[in-house]
Amino acid sequence: MNYLLPERLDKLAREYALGTLQGRARRRFERVLQASGAATLAVGVWQERLATLAVGVPPLQPGEGVWRGLEQRLFAPAPAVAAPSPSRWSWLVALLSGRSLGGALAGVFLAVLVLRSQPGLIGAEPHVDGLPASYVGLLTDATGKPTVLASSRRHGRELTVKMLQPITVPAGQVAQLWALPKDGAAPFPVGVVPAQGTAKIALPDSSEKLFFTVPRLAVSFEPRPAAAGDRPGGDFVLSGHCVKLW
Repeated sequence: MNYLLPERLDKLAREYALGTLQGRARRRFERVLQASGAATLAVGVWQERLATLAVGVPPLQPGEGVWRGLEQRLFAPAPAVAAPSPSRWSWLVALLSGRSLGGALAGVFLAVLVLRSQPGLIGAEPHVDGLPASYVGLLTDATGKPTVLASSRRHGRELTVKMLQPITVPAGQVAQLWALPKDGAAPFPVGVVPAQGTAKIALPDSSEKLFFTVPRLAVSFEPRPAAAGDRPGGDFVLSGHCVKLW
């Protein structure tokens, strides 16, 4: 099975990020993640999308009665009762038990939150039902830890950069993002990334024209923002794959 077909990869990455991909299917996909930068990026994009679900949701403090009920159910000794004889309706009794209903209600509540924040998951917004046609880059540090997530729509002229962990930029320098074309062509500057948080970088042309032949991105520390025609003046401190998703 080709896991890297765009529609299949999008679905698997979404289910993996949601935690609904289980068992053998999850283990197989984790092996794909180890070998494929495109799969890793797809999962990263969905994790980034789903992370926004917590924003704007106020914390709910359970009442004292809820805690007492949980303590009683979890720690109180169960009374000795005779095991009921099986009946044709035993499955219904089990279905309507407090634990089953509690789990079902929790699942419904989570589903409502997800779908209200991401209506595209069920096709309410057909134009964003899957990953939009994009160029996506995931840069890691020297230890392999994901540090920068960069993405841009295929025909967009803006690159969104999110720092997955903060970086320390030397005083008087900037963290310059470079595109590294294939076939050994000279790197060209893309923009300056922040030390932390997010930023949007205006592009001189569409992503399709800029990144079509770019398999990798990298960051170096420079004394000033690079201009067109400049070359990296130092070693790359971050680097990673740049892939197209469509």
